Amino acid sequence: MAAITASMVKELREKTDAPMMECKKALTEAEGDLAKAEEILRVKLGNKASKAATRVTAEGIVGTWISADGKLAAMVELNCETDFVAKNDDFLAFGATLAELVATSNPADVAALSGLEIGGKTVEAVRSELVGKMGENMSVRRFERIEAQGQVSSYIHGGAKIGVLIDLVGADDELGRDLAMHIAASKPKALDASGVSSELLDSERRIAIEKAREAGKPEAMLEKIADGTVNKFLKEVTLLGQVFVKAEDGKQTIEALLKSKSASVARFVLYIVGEGIEKKVDDFAAEVAAQAAAAKK
Repeated sequence: MAAITASMVKELREKTDAPMMECKKALTEAEGDLAKAEEILRVKLGNKASKAATRVTAEGIVGTWISADGKLAAMVELNCETDFVAKNDDFLAFGATLAELVATSNPADVAALSGLEIGGKTVEAVRSELVGKMGENMSVRRFERIEAQGQVSSYIHGGAKIGVLIDLVGADDELGRDLAMHIAASKPKALDASGVSSELLDSERRIAIEKAREAGKPEAMLEKIADGTVNKFLKEVTLLGQVFVKAEDGKQTIEALLKSKSASVARFVLYIVGEGIEKKVDDFAAEVAAQAAAAKK
């Protein structure tokens, strides 16, 4: 059996917010497999065991650029160390410039973007200058570029911490903005079921079966219960399956809304700054105590 270390328990606790002893028990049962241990906690504790996975942890902004005709757009996530720098005008301008550069130059990846020029200097050189000026490290984490089938609408929320681009076909910008706001609020993982990974669906199915089994449901019913759980999950995590946040009856799905407008969504991009990155939390009291102890020596 694999040895369960303190660092493994800490990693699982940070990911799930579950009690430390529950994390250790789950890791022991899973023989050290972190993913399996997380599933075990989901069975025991429900969705509470995965809430930490969606926490926004790193600082920075989402920068966007859209052409005047809405046919070309880009979005960039630019990270830094503190929220103070994220609000700096030069930092914000750098993010906007990067988004325009991505749209107009179409770099293959972040490395290629770093080699492009802004006013005669490479992106990397401009980044380095900003690091020196602000005394903080910063990095370009990711970007997306859209050549629209219809027209791109956008929505930026929370001081540029959440950004959405949506390529809407057959409707006006008002509906596009409403849908972008919905995406920012409801955070779908995909447009429809085809965009949800089989691994994620298999995980939801296994969890549903184990929870039903622990609840004493007959073995013959487990697959049917799992089917219902997965279908409900798909409605919650796919844009077309979600109920529109502005639906007057509280029931109209995005799919139904689009059908009523003879419109469709070609694609969407949702960025949440720092999503999936664990942020270092400094223990000020411990730091002071350590400094005091060092001074005595």
